[in-house]
Amino acid sequence: YGGRAAATKSEPLRVFEKSPVTGNEVKLLSGRFGPYVTDGTTNASLPKDLDPQELSFERALELLEIRAAKGPSTRKKAARKTAKKAVKKTVKKTANKQQTVITPNKPTGGSTVGLRIGACVLWLLAIACEVLAIMVLMEYFIPPFNAMTFLIIAIVLDMALAIIAAQLWKKANHIKPMSEKRGKFLFYLWNELGVIMACICFIPLIILLLKNDKLDKRTKTITAIVAVVALLITGAASADYDPITAEEKQQAEQQISDDVYWTQFGHKYHLNADEEGGCPYIRSSSTLYKGSVTEAIEAGRTAICSYCAGHYAQEMGLDLDQLNIEGGVVEEGD
Repeated sequence: YGGRAAATKSEPLRVFEKSPVTGNEVKLLSGRFGPYVTDGTTNASLPKDLDPQELSFERALELLEIRAAKGPSTRKKAARKTAKKAVKKTVKKTANKQQTVITPNKPTGGSTVGLRIGACVLWLLAIACEVLAIMVLMEYFIPPFNAMTFLIIAIVLDMALAIIAAQLWKKANHIKPMSEKRGKFLFYLWNELGVIMACICFIPLIILLLKNDKLDKRTKTITAIVAVVALLITGAASADYDPITAEEKQQAEQQISDDVYWTQFGHKYHLNADEEGGCPYIRSSSTLYKGSVTEAIEAGRTAICSYCAGHYAQEMGLDLDQLNIEGGVVEEGD
C-alpha cells in the first residue's frame, strides 16, 4: 500500500548522541527510499552524495535543522475550509495546445458520519435487489413482466447502488483515513470494504443462477453473464488502489506546502506541472486540477506520482518513507 513499508521497524545503522532539541537519540536509519536521520520528531533524508558512513553528528543535526525549518504547510487552510465552492479556471498554452487548470476551492475535512451511513444504506438496498432477484429464481416472487428482463433490471440496480455506496465509503476514507496502528488486516478490510460488499451483492446470486435448472437456457446464460460482468465492474470501481493511512496523510499535509496537480480520472497527484521540466505524465492532459495536497487526497488522489517522487521529492526536502507513493515504487531521476 504505497509508502506503508516504512512502518516496519529496523535496527538503526548508527546511533549518535542525544539531540539538544528533542532530547532523543539521533539515529541513522535505512528507509525504503534511502538512508535518513531522525531525532524522534523530525526525519531528514540524506543527500545522495553523502556516504552514510561519513555522516557526523553535527551534519545530522544540520540536516534535521534544515528539515524542521521547512515546517508544516503554511497554506491558508482555514480559508480553504470556509471558502465557497467556487471553481477558478485558468488557461495556459503548452507547446502543442491549451491546457485548462481548475482550482476547485472545495472545503476540506468535516464529518464522515453522513458518508458512511449513506454508503451502508445503499449497500443494504443493493442487497435487497439481489434478494429480490433470488426470490424470482426460487419462484417465491412472480415478476409482473418477463423474468429475464426483471432479473437484468435488478442486477443493474444492484450494481449502481453498490458502486455509489463504495464511492461514498472511499470518500470518507480519504477525509479521515484509518491509522496504520490498527494493523494491516483491519486496514485492508476497511479500505477494500467496497470490493467485499461487491462480492456479497453478486456472488450468491451468480451461484444460484448457475445451479438453477428451472430457467430456460437462454435466460440462464444471459442473466449469468450480466451478473458476472456487473460483479467485475462493481469490484473494479469499488477498489481503492492506493489507500492512504492517517499517518501518511498527516505527513503529506506537513511536508507539502505547495500546490499539487491531478487529472480528472487519475488516482495520484503530481508535484510539478511546468511545461519544461514538469511531470511528463500530465503534459498531455487537456484539463488539470490544482490545489492543496489535502484537496487532492480528499478528491481520491491519495498517492504521489512515482515519477514526481523520484525527480522532485529530494529538492523539495520530502521524506518519502513517510508518504504514500504510487504503487510503492519510485521512478528514479537521471
